[in-house]
Amino acid sequence: MSFINALPGAVAQGLIWGLFAIGLYISYKILNIADLTVDGSICTGACVCVVLMTNGVNVAVSMLCAFIAGAIAGAVTGIFHTALGIPPILAGILTQLILWSVNLKILGGANLSFGIRNYVLLSSRDQYMSILVGGLFCVFIIVGLYLFFYTELGFSLKSTGDNEEMSRAQGVNVSFNKVLGLAISNGIIALSGAILAQYQGFADINMGRGAIVIGLAAIIIGLSVSMKIKPNFVVSLIGVVGGGIVYYLVYTLVIMLGLDTDLLKMLSAIVVAIFLGIPYIKKTYFSKPKIPVIAEGNQCADENVDKGGEDNA
Repeated sequence: MSFINALPGAVAQGLIWGLFAIGLYISYKILNIADLTVDGSICTGACVCVVLMTNGVNVAVSMLCAFIAGAIAGAVTGIFHTALGIPPILAGILTQLILWSVNLKILGGANLSFGIRNYVLLSSRDQYMSILVGGLFCVFIIVGLYLFFYTELGFSLKSTGDNEEMSRAQGVNVSFNKVLGLAISNGIIALSGAILAQYQGFADINMGRGAIVIGLAAIIIGLSVSMKIKPNFVVSLIGVVGGGIVYYLVYTLVIMLGLDTDLLKMLSAIVVAIFLGIPYIKKTYFSKPKIPVIAEGNQCADENVDKGGEDNA
């Protein structure tokens, strides 16, 4: 019964982290870039939203500003990579370090809570409203991404991730697409941070630490199911959100079973490592070596050659 009572909260948090995973999906799967900016940009979104709302700014404007702040962070990573030639992983780490100082300055300390009079869209005190709001945001983002990625610019951004050299040969501005893709990715992630801050009632400088592991777990869990149902863009995004929900359901169950919460991030990392390594393990250790097949025509030709050699002898 305690697990059943905890289900609404797990689903609400799963939807929020599913939104985070959608943003990570853009950089990790579409652009084929392992972007480590996300651990900082989710915190930036939370910090911007909390500070603006505690100073009397409307919640919608605060969340829009959080999205813009995250998009700027992603664009900085993209510029580091494209304009300065810094490898994408290192570029993300550099931006993440910059965001640590920026977030501290925005918050004015290690954490900041919402005031009693601040209006928030969702809260942990009302789980069902949180599920409704989180679900609406996920639907809105999925529909928006669907409309964008089926435009000419969206297709060129996809082609950049699929084959960068071929895209460049076709006249696609690959550098611009990388900056744009990382900006959209981190904007969505910052938006999820703003929603998460409202849900938990505060923003904390450490709230993004290890977030990429949760996002990757949601992506891997979601795609392992959605790719078997129907491998297309929208179904994949829905699967990613579902992966976030499944992750938090398992997370809640594990806590109730009495596992030390200090080990949860380690277990998440191990699960991600196993899922990422499964294709390589299957290919290396469990696939049978292919035996070359000789074409029938070649066999006949070889027999004729042998017979000709015997006649000559």
